[in-house]
Amino acid sequence: MGEGESKKERTYLKLHPAIAPVKAAILPLTKKDGLPEKAKQLLDLLKYDFNIIYEEKDTIGKRYTRQDLIGTPFCIAIDHQSLEDDTVTVRFRDTTLQERIPMSAVHGLIEKACSHKSIFEQLAKNLA
Repeated sequence: MGEGESKKERTYLKLHPAIAPVKAAILPLTKKDGLPEKAKQLLDLLKYDFNIIYEEKDTIGKRYTRQDLIGTPFCIAIDHQSLEDDTVTVRFRDTTLQERIPMSAVHGLIEKACSHKSIFEQLAKNLA
C-alpha cells in the first residue's frame, strides 16, 4: 500500500450458520423488472424451513453490510440473469466470496451449512 492508503477493516458478526438467528437474506438487485417477484419465489421456497430476511431497500452493498452486522451467513442476490436461467448469486459472509448457483440448490446449501453435524465437523477440524 502506498503512503496515505489504509486498508478498510470490515466488521461482521461471525456465527456458525447453525446458530445464526437469520440464515439468509434474499436481495433483489432492483425494485423493478420482475426481480422482486423472482426473489419472492425463492423466499416462498425457504421461509418455512429457515429464518429468512427479504430486503430491497438501499444499495446492494449497504444491504450486505447490514446483514454482515447481524451475522447472516448467506446473502442471495437476484439479478437479471436470475430471470433468464434461474440462477442466483450467493455471497458468503465470512469470506465475501460469491458463487453463482441454481435457485433449486439454495435450500440444500443452507440446510447443509446449518446442520448440527457441520458444527461438530468444524470443532473436530479445529482440534486436530
